[in-house]
Amino acid sequence: MREIALDTETTGLNPKSGHRVVEIGCVEMVNHVATGEVFHVYINPQRDMPEEAFRVHGLSEAFLKDHPVFANVIDGFIDFIGDAPLVIHNAAFDMGFLNWELENLKKPTLDMGRAIDTVKMARKKFPGAQASLDALCRRFGIDNSNRELHGALLDAQLLADVYLELMGGRQTGFGLSDDKIDEDDTEIKIEKRQQREARAFAPTPDELGAHAEFIDKLTDPLWRL
Repeated sequence: MREIALDTETTGLNPKSGHRVVEIGCVEMVNHVATGEVFHVYINPQRDMPEEAFRVHGLSEAFLKDHPVFANVIDGFIDFIGDAPLVIHNAAFDMGFLNWELENLKKPTLDMGRAIDTVKMARKKFPGAQASLDALCRRFGIDNSNRELHGALLDAQLLADVYLELMGGRQTGFGLSDDKIDEDDTEIKIEKRQQREARAFAPTPDELGAHAEFIDKLTDPLWRL
């Protein structure tokens, strides 16, 4: 089963206010495990970079101006994701931005039904607990020490690991230990079985007498010993 862990970085919080996508990161997963195949692009938003957004991801207007615009990367993105389900942390945000960009280019939008929202998964599995990507990395012991700033590809890679844990984690086998027993080093001890006297199951004379007494009290008994 092929799935795509996906993340974006943007110039702000609302595409309807003129904000744009500036980075897309995708990680391919098969059976919930990352395969190593990725898609990653920086995008020229053709506008300034607000300071608050720069503090989040560190992508400056000067850096992004030398990269392609969204129209020049969208076909590669669509080809990479294919028809696979999209695993996204807070799916409404990323899908909203991507579909806004697609609408502006008069291209088909992404169906929200194909999105798997890991924020919703985490809140359902751990009610009341923090559901941020950093919090889930801490919960599952996933190394996110390189995440000083948000980055679409790094976050997609972390998300792939988090998603695997939310789905139950990786089971490497049916054994409870990796230790193997060396048959040459195994000593087999055979102990002599203690013999017991055979147990008697026949009735005793007293039991036979009591039974006969009981039979004599019956009217026309059908059996006698």
